[in-house]
Amino acid sequence: MKKPLIIFGSGDIAQLAHYYFSTDSNCEVVAFTVDAPYITATEFCGLPVVPFEELAKLYSPDTHEIFVALSYSKLNQLRKEKYLASKALGYRIASYVSSHATVLNDGRIGDNCFILEDNTIQPFVSIGNNVTLWSGNHIGHHSSIHDHCFIASHVVISGGVEIGEYCFIGVNATLRDHIKVGEKCVIGAGALLVADAEPEGVYIGQAAERARVPSNRLRKI
Repeated sequence: MKKPLIIFGSGDIAQLAHYYFSTDSNCEVVAFTVDAPYITATEFCGLPVVPFEELAKLYSPDTHEIFVALSYSKLNQLRKEKYLASKALGYRIASYVSSHATVLNDGRIGDNCFILEDNTIQPFVSIGNNVTLWSGNHIGHHSSIHDHCFIASHVVISGGVEIGEYCFIGVNATLRDHIKVGEKCVIGAGALLVADAEPEGVYIGQAAERARVPSNRLRKI
């Protein structure tokens, strides 16, 4: 039998979580929940949306699991708050790991993780609680990603990298081997990080600029 699962959230990520858990896990989504002031409809994806404040009365923590499907808002703080609030109610916190990911770290993956397709997680990697790995990332051997991080798509994290809590790493960023990224860092899309990153740092790659030559004067295109 599939495990009954509740998803916290009613936005795009919650809809994606519903799709992935429904098509590629041993869980059956039975309801969504959000804080009462944020309920705008009583159904989402054809399932009931119930106030989080009443959740434990309607869906017992003894028989249901929960997954917090929120983004990296406020450097993952909001997702952390709801993750901890769900644990405080006594719920077991589910994780989703795609069957299309390559996972070679003996399952060292925490609670409330969302690991999508085409991720490669090499041996001896450690992934903490409440970590999102969007699709197509490379997590190199002996690296560690601490709690409450969000890694966007096609990020390359080389071997032996340590990423502190509450970090956000943008699309196509590259981190060289054996560096440390302090907590609450933002590594922007396309950034190349070759040295340690100080806590609360923002590291942004150079944006492309328009060339002076127009496209209709390029002979090889």
